[in-house]
Amino acid sequence: MPTSLSGRDFLKLLDFTPEEIKYLLRLSREFKNLKLTGTPHRYLEGKNIVLLFQKTSTRTRCAFEVAGADLGMGVTYLDPGSSQMGKKESIEDTARVLDRYYDGIEFRGFAQSDVQELADNATVPVWNGLTTEWHPTQMLADILTVQEEFNYDIKGKTLVFMGDAKNNVARSLMVVCAKLGMNFVACGPKDCMPTDDVIDACTPIAAENGCTIKLTEDVTEACTGAHVIYTDVWVSMGEPDEVWEQRIKQLEAYRVTSELMALADPSAIFLHCLPSFHDTKTTIGAEKAKQFGITEMEVTDEVFEGPQSRVFDEAENRMHTIKAVMYATLS
Repeated sequence: MPTSLSGRDFLKLLDFTPEEIKYLLRLSREFKNLKLTGTPHRYLEGKNIVLLFQKTSTRTRCAFEVAGADLGMGVTYLDPGSSQMGKKESIEDTARVLDRYYDGIEFRGFAQSDVQELADNATVPVWNGLTTEWHPTQMLADILTVQEEFNYDIKGKTLVFMGDAKNNVARSLMVVCAKLGMNFVACGPKDCMPTDDVIDACTPIAAENGCTIKLTEDVTEACTGAHVIYTDVWVSMGEPDEVWEQRIKQLEAYRVTSELMALADPSAIFLHCLPSFHDTKTTIGAEKAKQFGITEMEVTDEVFEGPQSRVFDEAENRMHTIKAVMYATLS
């Protein structure tokens, strides 16, 4: 039976079967080919979507806007100051209003319960552009990038997440690896490990798909023979400035360096969901360098700009995979 995701919400990958995730990845490759060959694909002309942002973003906003335009849709962007949701208007009421205007709603914000409440009160598809708990659209872009690198043969490959492995990206990576048969390794301090809820959810899924989940504080053990080394910023958007000093001390040993990459398989690639503090060319990077005497954080500039880095391929793939999610759920 053909896969159909018509009318479905896209809130977290735990809600989707391996076959459904593979379908979205195949669709992403098709849309990428259409984009790169300049082939028009305005398949959703006449539809309209709204992007509801509590947290700002470069890639998520641009990917949804360009993907929507390529598919022929009208796109409305509401920044954190342009919506009354949660202030003068409840999430429930916001959902019921937007539901009358739009064919799909994207939400990027804080609590997963907020995007769930939007979905519960809207009849149109709701897509999670990021919450504190999950980042499902990023995962599709990450896995598409890995597929492209390894000729679409990713089963049995090992992905290592370095650093704060309790964040939304690491949690989501554990899920998608378990669903698709990739070994997942979380490497970081003990108090930065994924929480029991996601481990308990993913362990039987991984067993069913012939792969493993491993948690370790040992960098050498984690990275030896790995095929993908992944990291993220040490302090996430919305966290207080006071945590910088603690996180730098806590995570410095887990910085992705050339020495660490040398432990991995010769074919290994480096991924990062961006933005990255790999130099001091940003306001925050320069500020933290002056404050803490550190010019590189989660990854060295040598690795970020090196031959194993695929971060900008990964960033591009956000657009193609988001296009696939919108098309699949709106068709």
